[in-house]
Amino acid sequence: MLKIPKNQVAGHSAADGKLGPLIDDSGRFYKPLQGDERGSNEAIFYTSFSLNTKIPDHVRKFFPNFHGTQLVEASDASGLKPHLVLQDLNFGRSNPSIMDIKIGSRTWAPQAPEHYIQKCLKKDRETSSLPLGFRLSGLQIYETQKSVMWKPGKKSVQSLSADDVKLLLRKFVSSNESGVLDSEPDCSFASIVYGGPSGILSQLLELKAWFEDQTMYCFYSCSILLMFENELTSNGINPRVEIKLIDFAHVFEGEGVIDHNFLGGLCSLIKFIREILAVPDCSAAVSLEDVQKKHIYPENGAT
Repeated sequence: MLKIPKNQVAGHSAADGKLGPLIDDSGRFYKPLQGDERGSNEAIFYTSFSLNTKIPDHVRKFFPNFHGTQLVEASDASGLKPHLVLQDLNFGRSNPSIMDIKIGSRTWAPQAPEHYIQKCLKKDRETSSLPLGFRLSGLQIYETQKSVMWKPGKKSVQSLSADDVKLLLRKFVSSNESGVLDSEPDCSFASIVYGGPSGILSQLLELKAWFEDQTMYCFYSCSILLMFENELTSNGINPRVEIKLIDFAHVFEGEGVIDHNFLGGLCSLIKFIREILAVPDCSAAVSLEDVQKKHIYPENGAT
């Protein structure tokens, strides 16, 4: 049985009878094909990418698994519509913290119609895309102390200033209250989630190495998802840190040219995560070993 994904933080949602993605109980994500060229472009990219033998396995892991297209009863009750069948990236996760980051200072392709370019350019100028090279499209942060999910509205997130985006990158790996923007993040999970050999920084650097060389594709208006599970971190368990690239409706052939727009945004994101890890209060706040000890031997004799 298909249902609405509860952990979607950006994009069109199927809530309230609208057309949006659905998931099943086997780990598959059904994304409706957009009716214009964006839908066909995305289907063409997934097909091309899945068959491209030049993509190394260590890079392929950063992209959702593709299972073709399928006619599915649309979420808006409009009948059978073609859907991309993809990997459900949060299948099996419990209360995941997720951040959707749109990469690139420019979210429009030169091939796009003029009216679309102007629309994107206006949004790029009004958000952190131009000053930072990326912007937030949506997020949710699970607050373990209160056992609640903080999920601000997508419009409010997308209009944040560059300074607020930097603040949320710190709050994303903090244990204190997320919903108060003027509170100081403790960054207690930074060394576990952002740092380490399998942390977000390491994964982003691995992806960056490929983008410094690949000239097959240009990725406009694509996002990187950052995901981990706060509850596991708090309990001294591997938090299942992972990044994935999503949204490929505006991918075009690279024609032998490095995708400097995406690469520049990726380098900027890496820079800010490195800065978070370099702050003593963040990078040295807690290690996985410390979290485990605290969980096993709680302070004040609590059980």
